[in-house]
Amino acid sequence: MTLEQCWHRVPGGTAVAAIETARALAARPDLSVVGVAAAHRSPPPPRWRPPVDTRYLRLPRIALYEAWHYLRRPAVERATGPVDVIHATGIAMPPRTAPIVTTIHDLAFVANPAHFSRAGLRFFRRALSLTLSQADLVLCSSRATLEQCRAAGFDEARLRHVPLGVRAEPATHDEVARVRIAHALESPYVLWVGTVEPRKNLPGLMQAFRQLEHDVDLVLVGPKGWNEDLERLLAELEPRVRDRVRVLGFVSEDDLGALYAGAEVFCFPSLLEGFGFPVLEAMAQGTPVVTSGETSTAELAQDAGILVDPRDPDSIAGALSRVLSESSLAAGLAEAGRSRAAGYTWEKTADLVAQAYAEAAA
Repeated sequence: MTLEQCWHRVPGGTAVAAIETARALAARPDLSVVGVAAAHRSPPPPRWRPPVDTRYLRLPRIALYEAWHYLRRPAVERATGPVDVIHATGIAMPPRTAPIVTTIHDLAFVANPAHFSRAGLRFFRRALSLTLSQADLVLCSSRATLEQCRAAGFDEARLRHVPLGVRAEPATHDEVARVRIAHALESPYVLWVGTVEPRKNLPGLMQAFRQLEHDVDLVLVGPKGWNEDLERLLAELEPRVRDRVRVLGFVSEDDLGALYAGAEVFCFPSLLEGFGFPVLEAMAQGTPVVTSGETSTAELAQDAGILVDPRDPDSIAGALSRVLSESSLAAGLAEAGRSRAAGYTWEKTADLVAQAYAEAAA
C-alpha cells in the first residue's frame, strides 16, 4: 500500500482513509500488508503514522512522484520485496510491476481545475492518465466519485464502490465541558470542520451565517489548505458577525469528537466531496447535520440530515435556522445520524478491499 500521504503537509481525508484501511486489513489473517513511501528523515506526527510495517524507497517525494509518472520506476518491490498486489491509495501511480488496485476519492481537479495550481493539475492529469491505462481495479469512496470516474472514461467493469468507515467513540458530557473550556466556547455554536480550500465553500457558509438571527457562534476547525484566504473572508464580515466567528485551526483528535458533540448543528455545505468524513463523524456523535445535496455527502446523510443547495446561502441559512429553532427536528436528526453512522465501519471497508485484491491477483 502506498502510504506517502501520511507525510503530506495537510494529510487530510486521504491519509485517514489509507491509515484506517491499512489497520483493518492488517487485522485480517488472510493478508500480509506492507506500506511503501518515499525517503524521509523522520516519521510523520503520531496521528499520521502508518499502522503497518512501511518500507522506504530512496527518492524524496517530489522526485519519486516524477520518476513514477514519467520514468515508470522505481518499482515498489525495490523497497518491499515481492508483492501480489500494489494498492495505490492516493492519486500517485507507481509502476505496474504487479496487478494494481487504485483508490480514487474524488476527481475535483477535473470538475474545478481553477482551484488547483498549474503544477498540481499536471501531476493529477498524468496520474489519471496512468490510472486509466494501467489500473486493474479502481475503488471509489462514493457513488458520486464512481460516476465521475465513469464520465472520465473508466470502463464500469473496473470500478468498485468501496465506502469508507468511521471510528468515533461518543464524547462524554465531561469531555464536552473540558473542550468548551479549553477553547473558550461559551456560547452555543454551529460547527464546520475541514481543510480551508475553495471547494469547502466557506464563503457560502459565512454568507448564510450572517443571516441567522439566533444567538450562536460559528466555530471553524481545520488546517489551512490552499487557494482560500480565510482572513479576507473574515474581514468582509460586519463586526457584529465577525466577532461571533471562532477560528480554532487544527485541533487534536482527542478534542475533535467533543467539539462535534458539543455543537448545536454541524454545517458542511461543500461543493464537491469524495466521501465526506466530517459528516459521518458529526453523525456518529449525534450532532444534527446540514450538508450539501449535490455531492457525496448526500449519500452519507440521506434522511439523517438536511440537504441544501450549497450555492444558495438562503438555503443553508434556512436549514440552520430550522435545526436551531425546532428541538424535535434536531433530536430526530441526531438519532437518525447515529444510526446511519453505525453502518460505516472500517471492517466493512477492509472486506471490500480484500475482495478487490483477490480479484486483481487472480
